Amino acid sequence: MTSKLILINIVRWFILLFIQIILLRNLSFYELATPFPYVLFLLLLPFGMPNLLLYLIAFGTGLTLDAFYDTLGVHASACVTLVFVRIQFIAISVNRDNFDETEPTLGNMGFRWFSFYSLLCIFSHHLVLFLLEAFKFSEIGYTLMRCLLSGILTWFVILLIEFIFYNRKLR
Repeated sequence: MTSKLILINIVRWFILLFIQIILLRNLSFYELATPFPYVLFLLLLPFGMPNLLLYLIAFGTGLTLDAFYDTLGVHASACVTLVFVRIQFIAISVNRDNFDETEPTLGNMGFRWFSFYSLLCIFSHHLVLFLLEAFKFSEIGYTLMRCLLSGILTWFVILLIEFIFYNRKLR
């Protein structure tokens, strides 16, 4: 990883966590949908990163959010789950040996691949997040509805951010 890519990811981490903690912490729509655009940072980490480093970054990101949200490891476990799903999906869908791109962005991978990738990762993150937050099966319908609506809202926010910074690869 080059120093430019490291700097870009550090700035991305600070900006997305700042937006999440300062602006979106108390934003929810009827207590059903809450956007979590900070997961975009974990989605856009480079392909060539070692898995252990990905897990450590995800755990640190989740612990940072847990400190500000006063949740005891809920975001950390959800972020680690997201990275696990990310690693498995990329291992299945991308041949990294003869691949030129460094990051799985919308511009590099295309809309269909990025949409499926981001939806899968977002819903795995949200499912763990909301199930651990509720921690009871008596409210499973409400929890799954929150997961679905928050996942859709988060996906739309992430697509909006990606389209704003869309850099279509010249082929």
